[in-house]
Amino acid sequence: MSDRSLADTRVHRWMKRFELHSLGKWIFLASLIGLVAGLAAIAFDVLGQFVLRFTLGQFAGYSPSEAIGEHSRFGHAEVAFSPWMVIAVMTLGGLVSGIIVYTLAPETAGAGTDAAIDAFHNKRGKIRGRVPLIKTIASAITLGTGGSGGREGPIALIGAGFGSWMASKLKLSDRERRIMLAAGMGAGIGAIFRAPLAGAVFAGEILYSDADLEADVIVPAASASVIAYSVYVQSLPVETRFVPLFGAGLDHTFVSPLQLPAYALLAVLLFVMGAIYVRTLSGTQSLFNRLPVIEHLRPAIGAALAGVIGIGLYYALGQQQVLLSVLGTGYRSLQVAVTSAQTIGISFLIAIALAKIVTTSLTIGSGGSGGVFGPSMVIGGCTGAAVGLLLQSVWPDLFTEPEAFAVVGMAGFFSGIARAPISTIIMVRALTGDYGLLLPTMLVSTLTFVLSQHFRLYQRQPRTRMESMAHRGDFIVDVLEGLQVGDLYQRNREIVLIPEGMTLDGIVHRLAYTHQHYFPVIDADQKMVGIFSDDDVRAYLYNDTIWSLAVARDIMLDNFLSLAPDDDLNTALKRFTSHNLDELPVLDPDRPGVFLGMLRRKETIAAYNQRLMELKRTHSDEPETGS
Repeated sequence: MSDRSLADTRVHRWMKRFELHSLGKWIFLASLIGLVAGLAAIAFDVLGQFVLRFTLGQFAGYSPSEAIGEHSRFGHAEVAFSPWMVIAVMTLGGLVSGIIVYTLAPETAGAGTDAAIDAFHNKRGKIRGRVPLIKTIASAITLGTGGSGGREGPIALIGAGFGSWMASKLKLSDRERRIMLAAGMGAGIGAIFRAPLAGAVFAGEILYSDADLEADVIVPAASASVIAYSVYVQSLPVETRFVPLFGAGLDHTFVSPLQLPAYALLAVLLFVMGAIYVRTLSGTQSLFNRLPVIEHLRPAIGAALAGVIGIGLYYALGQQQVLLSVLGTGYRSLQVAVTSAQTIGISFLIAIALAKIVTTSLTIGSGGSGGVFGPSMVIGGCTGAAVGLLLQSVWPDLFTEPEAFAVVGMAGFFSGIARAPISTIIMVRALTGDYGLLLPTMLVSTLTFVLSQHFRLYQRQPRTRMESMAHRGDFIVDVLEGLQVGDLYQRNREIVLIPEGMTLDGIVHRLAYTHQHYFPVIDADQKMVGIFSDDDVRAYLYNDTIWSLAVARDIMLDNFLSLAPDDDLNTALKRFTSHNLDELPVLDPDRPGVFLGMLRRKETIAAYNQRLMELKRTHSDEPETGS
């Protein structure tokens, strides 16, 4: 055995000393994941800014302004701005990214979060070891050359990939691998957005489209997220290290309950925008999948079209630099929307929101490597700011801060289509540092969550754990544990009982008039002392000389399994399968030995199937449309 194999075996044996529920074990493993995720977030950030500086900055003279709390690691190039060179750089970036992705790891194409969700539910938590590296490089190229996308998808898949890889190396179970995958996903989110609590909740909430939560991942994800965040912020200057992404100066307030109807109206508009976003992204993906070119070229085509739209919008509306926020992450327009929306104006805000839907759909839908959370915040924030400005023009005394609607719009938009209201609220609060709008944010996020149930951004999300392959076995146990033996067993009066002294001759004649297969044997006090089957009797049929000599006690099994009426069906099924039995006697727990009836295995399975169909009908709805 090699030294490496021996070391792996020792680590595996050491890990097996800890049970799955061991808090210490998960904190230790999560800390390792968090450490690597934090370093990966630094590498991803540095590489993305490096690509931006020496592609768009160097050749197109374009260095997009970002949010106040972001740190620029490289200086700006002193090059004249060339709008058409932006399109060339984006096209080349899409080409390089597409070649890397579709040659080495096609699963890294598009939004990384959906790939991580799919791996959790349908691939036993397995992600190939090369995925984090390929995703880091491809996403840095896509975003660094101006592709419209976010950072959360790539870093979520990078963290998830490392968690999965570590679990495989330690030879952990599928369940443990899934937990580590989710912890890595939360760690990446918590680090790159400097929101550790949001990262932890996001990891548990984003896995399902309904109001369900993967509770087992919360503690590991929280530990990993805190460590990743702590590592990542050490790479930032002290003056910006703990500043929210959009600055520490946001202090919006909820003025009056009279504003709530306006926020409800905002929720409806965000729902409409979300439906457009999901439909456009889904349609674009379908279109590019049918495009008669090799898949390696599709991201280049998508990037070129996105660049044309971005530059076309720039020229069509007066060559305002803020309009170029429809490319890249777009955080510059969002920064203005949450601080001084009036300087952009309603028409520009709406134009940015709609164009961002198209450019993101072209970038991600064509196979470009990026996330959808960042663009969602831009779309929601600009839509909210436009609504706020419109309301201010109608009722200036009540709606004094249109920027408040931008902050609420950021959370409400993504909450609905991503099906993750709680983590999104926490995330937006961490990004803005603005805690004065919790009530309207909760209202809008709840309404968009309810309204958008047929439109989900992450198509791989099952509705609940009931529909997840990761919990198929758990759900069977849950259903069976909700049913009791007392609801199903066949009562005593319907069953032929055999006295222990009955001769074999009497038993044979008794069997001739019944279809019963198992026969409880009772003593003089009517208490069950054993059981035999019709197969046990057949062994004596060809030796009629002992029919009058042998009695029930001679052929019965006195060491038998039994059930009580208050046992659940999971207990019953385990006893059926452990001894390959088709029926089990039910005895009175308060009166030892008193026979009550028989439970059949086929009735147990039928009860499970019936209950499963009832639950499916409860959760059934129209098919969803999403990306």
